Amino acid sequence: MKRIMQTTADMKRSYIMSRIGSIDTSIEVLLRKALWHSGIRYRKNYSKLPGTPDIAITKYKIAIFCDGEFWHGKDWESKKTEIRSNRDYWISKIERNIGRDNEVNQRLCGSGWIVLRFWGKQILDDLTGCVNDINEVIFSSKVETYSSSRYSCDIYPCWLDSTYSENSSY
Repeated sequence: MKRIMQTTADMKRSYIMSRIGSIDTSIEVLLRKALWHSGIRYRKNYSKLPGTPDIAITKYKIAIFCDGEFWHGKDWESKKTEIRSNRDYWISKIERNIGRDNEVNQRLCGSGWIVLRFWGKQILDDLTGCVNDINEVIFSSKVETYSSSRYSCDIYPCWLDSTYSENSSY
């Protein structure tokens, strides 16, 4: 068997690539801190769901992913022409990532979860906007849940009763 000697450049590249983390990235931490400060509670790296969302707001069934532009193929059709070294490897890897992201989205949506994906640059440039987007989805979920629970009683629409209170059972 032929043994290939690694050059110093190969070893350095290998070391750098081994240091790239998949959890607690700077963009995830930034978004999580902003959510926590705005009063939104969540689970991080929730492994009970397909794709292990970076942030899961289980109360409202919201799965949030913080995606790096390169790894998840932002503007992929134009970006893949810019890859110069090891093209076959990187193109197939990124396209597998894109396919896996689409599959995870479908599985989560099929299970009744709302999927939100934010690009890293989007989080860095407009953190408040990302948090506002999440708050809007939470508000919509609250309204939908509140509406369906109040109007779900066919026999006696208690929401019409002026004596109705949140604590009463019907």
